[in-house]
Amino acid sequence: MSLRDVSNLKAAYGMVPALHQVDFNVQPGEVVGILGHDGMGKTTLLRAITGFVKVTGGEMLFDGQSLRGLLVNARARAGLGLVPQGRMIFPTLAVRENLESGIAGGKEPMEPIVEEMLALFQRLTRLLDRAGGALSGGEQQLLALTRCLCRRPKLMLLDEPTEGIQPSNIDEISDTLKQLTKTSDITIVQVEQDLDFITGLSDRVYAISGGVLDRQIPKEQLTESRAVSEFTGVAA
Repeated sequence: MSLRDVSNLKAAYGMVPALHQVDFNVQPGEVVGILGHDGMGKTTLLRAITGFVKVTGGEMLFDGQSLRGLLVNARARAGLGLVPQGRMIFPTLAVRENLESGIAGGKEPMEPIVEEMLALFQRLTRLLDRAGGALSGGEQQLLALTRCLCRRPKLMLLDEPTEGIQPSNIDEISDTLKQLTKTSDITIVQVEQDLDFITGLSDRVYAISGGVLDRQIPKEQLTESRAVSEFTGVAA
């Protein structure tokens, strides 16, 4: 069994089923990508893993421990980190305050952690006193990533990390995450529709459709133009 394992997972919004069968696993230091059309369950899957959506069946094991029944905060303390779609930064707080909010309640001093994480995304250093809402979309995404990393997660979940940002920012995010996985055993699960990004960063890629995820996609298929339509719903 892998260190992080999801088997036959089912989830629902109230009485409405959203995930019907999800099976995948990831090893420490590995990046797994998940592709799918809009509305197929990508975001729901990440929210189920982190505890924001009710799980109605199946199992999620993390470091050998079941996540079923654990509250959101307990899962975060266990080492799960989420970078949500839309970034969800605090627009009226300064960049530094946003980063510190990701560490609040921890046992380590804030300043050394902030400085360590700023070394990954150095562009934020000159923006520390600027309000989060005054940043560009790409800068906000860098802030959301850095804030998540401030908690030193073992498993980081990324929900559409390239959405609405410029290619130069996408390259910076990809290069930094590649570097991070080489220098630590952090595990990443990302849902994404940018084929170049997901194939360049992921070790393995799965497809989700209709709340069912049980099919791994050979990465060589993702270089074919027909894959754009088949796996993302965007015409090639």
